[in-house]
Amino acid sequence: MTSAAIVSREEWLESRKALLAQEKEFTRQRDELSKLRQQLPWVEVSEDYLFDTNDGPRHLSQLFGGHSQLVVYHFMYGPEWDVGCKSCSFWADNYNGIVAHLAARDVSLVAVSRTSLDNINSFSKRMDWSFPWVSSLNNRFNFDYNVSFSEEDRTSGHASYNYKSGPIGMDELPGFSVFSKDETGRLFHSYSTYSRGLDMMNTAYNILDLVPKGRDEQNLDHTMAWLRLHDSY
Repeated sequence: MTSAAIVSREEWLESRKALLAQEKEFTRQRDELSKLRQQLPWVEVSEDYLFDTNDGPRHLSQLFGGHSQLVVYHFMYGPEWDVGCKSCSFWADNYNGIVAHLAARDVSLVAVSRTSLDNINSFSKRMDWSFPWVSSLNNRFNFDYNVSFSEEDRTSGHASYNYKSGPIGMDELPGFSVFSKDETGRLFHSYSTYSRGLDMMNTAYNILDLVPKGRDEQNLDHTMAWLRLHDSY
């Protein structure tokens, strides 16, 4: 660990108060950014996609349950993969306990992956997860929301991820998408975020940002090279 300056309690308090002022400004900016996000225009969803679920085939409109808002986590799990993505699993470890809290604010949360329901159920059981997780293997949902890519997509240079086009190195990538449903049952897409936009949904990373070493990834071969499935450390 890099040595930090060792100071008196009084000097530390002055430094902490200076940082607090910056933290408060960041919080104000984040609140304003959240307002702008919530004010984005909507796009009507023209296809009520059909998913494979443990309750049988269910349309996108049915994934809302009794709520008017739906948050989808695009969980990387390709149809030929042995297990789900370890990075997506790192994020998904945060979800079990929040489903009821989100529901209390008119929000349903569901993970969606382009693999079989059998694969999803087997991996979910291994990870001891209970949040809703459905299969999009038999529809184009993942492709339409720019998290799954065909071989042609990946090599053409025209594939879109995180709102820019270019070659894509993987056939599956992560993201969050938000949908709303009005009183008539019409569906709308209001927001999607990808890449570093997912950071704020990971509690562990936010906690690591509090400690002196931070995420401690700067000397690794690649970001999250340290990461394992939670039963594999």
